[in-house]
This record gives sequence, C-alpha cells and structure tokens, in this order.
Amino acid sequence: MRASRLVSLLLLLQTRGRMTAAQLAAELEVSVRTVYRDTEALAAAGVPLYGDAGHAGGYQLVDGYRTRLTGLTSDEAEVLFLSGLPGPAADLGLGPVLAAAQMKVRAALPAALRTHADRIRSRFHLDTPGWYADADPVPFLEQVADAVWRGRVLDVRYRRWKEPTEVDRRLEPYGLVLKAGRWYVVAGPGPRTYRVDQILQLSIAEEEFETPEGFDLAGYWRRAQDDFHARLHRGEAVVRLSPRGAERLTGAVARAFAETGAEDSDGWTRAVLPIESLDQAHREFLALGAEIEVLAPAELRSQLAATVRKLTDLYTE
Repeated sequence: MRASRLVSLLLLLQTRGRMTAAQLAAELEVSVRTVYRDTEALAAAGVPLYGDAGHAGGYQLVDGYRTRLTGLTSDEAEVLFLSGLPGPAADLGLGPVLAAAQMKVRAALPAALRTHADRIRSRFHLDTPGWYADADPVPFLEQVADAVWRGRVLDVRYRRWKEPTEVDRRLEPYGLVLKAGRWYVVAGPGPRTYRVDQILQLSIAEEEFETPEGFDLAGYWRRAQDDFHARLHRGEAVVRLSPRGAERLTGAVARAFAETGAEDSDGWTRAVLPIESLDQAHREFLALGAEIEVLAPAELRSQLAATVRKLTDLYTE
C-alpha cells in the first residue's frame, strides 16, 4: 500500500508541479504527517525532491526529472486518452483504477504529448448509450466481470423472451461485450450470448474452466452480429421511393437501396429492400408517408392500403 502511495505522490508532483503537504494529503487521503514521512522516503531513495517552508512553500521535483514512456507517438497518446470510457469502467468497478492508470501515463508523457492528450480529453467525450432510453440496472455486472477474469463457472437464473421465461443456466463466461450501452456476456457451452441485465440471480462457483483454445471474443461478436442481421431481414419488398424518402433510409435498408435502386422516368427510384416481417415493414413504411409506394408483396401493399383508407375516413368530415 505504501509503495503505491509513494508512486502516486511522485506522479502528482510530476504532473502538477509544486504542491503543499496539505494538498498532497488531501489528494492521497492521508495525514500531513504521513506526507512528511513519504517525502523523506522518496528523497532518501534518490528522488530529486525538495520542499520550501512558509505560506507559499511546498514540495516539487527538480526541473527535468521525469519518467518517460519511450516510443509513444502523438497518435498513440490521442487514442489512449480517447479510448478510456469512464462510464463502462465505473460499471465494472474499475473507475479508480482507470483514473490512476491515466494519471500515471499522463505523468510519463513528454510535455508536448501531455498537452496534446489533454486537448483531446477536453474536446472529445464518448457517450455510448442511445437516446430515448434509460440505462437498465445491471446489478450483477461486477460479479460477472470477476468470474470472467478468474475463469470461474457461474450459476445463474436468467430471464428470456420465450416460455419458460425464467431458466437456470450454468455458464462458463468467456468475455464481456458493451454494445450501445448494454452489457452482454459471451459464455459456454456454445458459446452463446446473454444480456447481463437479464440475470436475476447469480452465484460464482468454485469450479474453474478454461476458455477454448483459439477463442476470439471480437471475432465471435462480429460473426454473431452478422448472423443476427441475416436472420433479422428474411424477406424482401419491392418499392418505389421519392428522393426525399430515399434520404430517410438508414443502415442495411439504405445499403440495399443503393445496390438495387433503378431510377424511373418520374424521378422516383425502384428498389428491393430487406424486411424483417410484414408487420415490421408495415410500421416502417407507414412512417415514410407518401414518399414510398410498395409494389410487392401484394399482402403488404394491401395492408398499407387498408391503413390509408382508415386514416382517410378518420380525417374526413
């Protein structure tokens, strides 16, 4: 504990310059007397540290004394400070660890890179969750992360969308993924993906497991996402879109429009778009109003026509 505190004291002086004993004590959450002892220990160990007495006094390092990270480029420094997400780190119980690590790295940077990194951190903020949704509570996230780190089996009660909605599972947690503000655990056997916020009960077993040789968490996640999107869009619809309607397309639908679109003589574009289901397409296409005409399938065209007739009756005096 004391060794860690001595390092923190040294880095505080390296990053902030002159600091009083009271300021150091407040930062390190120790007594002023402890700061006196720690500074004496650093000086005895050969650290070029000196202190001035009086109201304007304090401790500081001899100019030029610095621990540097060799080989760190400007781009690498930018990415390092841009990639530290305080929200997810706090979710995992690693907020103080992240702060300490960033302080150590910042202290070791040359002055020019340190200034550049500070500009990046002050001008860019990464907020991963989406809009219009409150963050779901994830009460067991730290325990799941602990099991992932230590390679321990989990016994969980899990809530799923189909019957029976609550099931017991024995999981071998290979890794955690944060996607759009939501945490997922990838676990064997399988592997399969589970939402951490749907774990209702959890206990960490004494049983250990080995992650399968060659398992790549990032690669598994990419394949799982590709499979999800392939299963999501199982059907197709032939449509005509106005230029304004085409501008409102996003994601896979916009890509399909760009690949299959053929402009008609009236300026509209005929295209084949992927759809998840008739009901989903009915909802999505209605949002485009008069900027889209569905040509096929006939059932979807009939559903939209029926809805338009009801709207006409509703708004006709």
